[in-house]
Amino acid sequence: MYKIVVITDIHANLPALEAVLKTIQIEGYDALIQTGDVIGIGPYPLECLDLILSTPRTENIKGNHEVYFVNGVSNSPLGNISPSEVQHHRWTHACLTKEHKSMIANWPFLIKHEFEGVRAAFMHSGLGESGHDIQGIPRNANGVDLDKLYASHGADLVFYGHRHEDSDKQGQARYVNPGSLGCNHVATARYCTVEFKHGHYQVDHHLVAYEDAGLLNAFEERQVPDRNFIYKAFFGGRF
Repeated sequence: MYKIVVITDIHANLPALEAVLKTIQIEGYDALIQTGDVIGIGPYPLECLDLILSTPRTENIKGNHEVYFVNGVSNSPLGNISPSEVQHHRWTHACLTKEHKSMIANWPFLIKHEFEGVRAAFMHSGLGESGHDIQGIPRNANGVDLDKLYASHGADLVFYGHRHEDSDKQGQARYVNPGSLGCNHVATARYCTVEFKHGHYQVDHHLVAYEDAGLLNAFEERQVPDRNFIYKAFFGGRF
């Protein structure tokens, strides 16, 4: 048997990330795959990035927020962004170093593995013909929509993120979004585990509660740009 953990869209939420890592380290895993957007939105970009980089048996994929960091905000992979978003991204990028940028630049957009005879693909979202052009995902996408985005990868099981809602749909493959680890309307972090054995697999969705008072304090103490919009759009207005 081979066990993996899949996380996505941490979005600089350190308490949520710490809660998940503590849980999976107790329960055990063979590989951890992170499918993009470690940074951006939350107040802890440096701490989250350093923590994920120091976590053993981890593979990392670029999300659009990593692309903003590596390529610059003006080269957005998902269209125009507002002046307030630009200010937020520049704040995030100023928290990080040239060494971080060099490491992230080498993260892939797509990872493929075969676990116990099951073909699995991991990415942040759909990719254009270039292989590094991140595509949007239709809201409430069904199996047919997801086939259009992902079927060309020839996998039995596809993990992705970008949309913060969790999703588990069947098309030509099974398409699983664990849901954003760091952005939720309640103080719970989401992730998935998959156990592979002899050509079969089992996907389980998990929730871990965390204390979010420190998260709010960090937003305010660090004067994170655009935080009032972020509270409403990404945390359900709970702050």
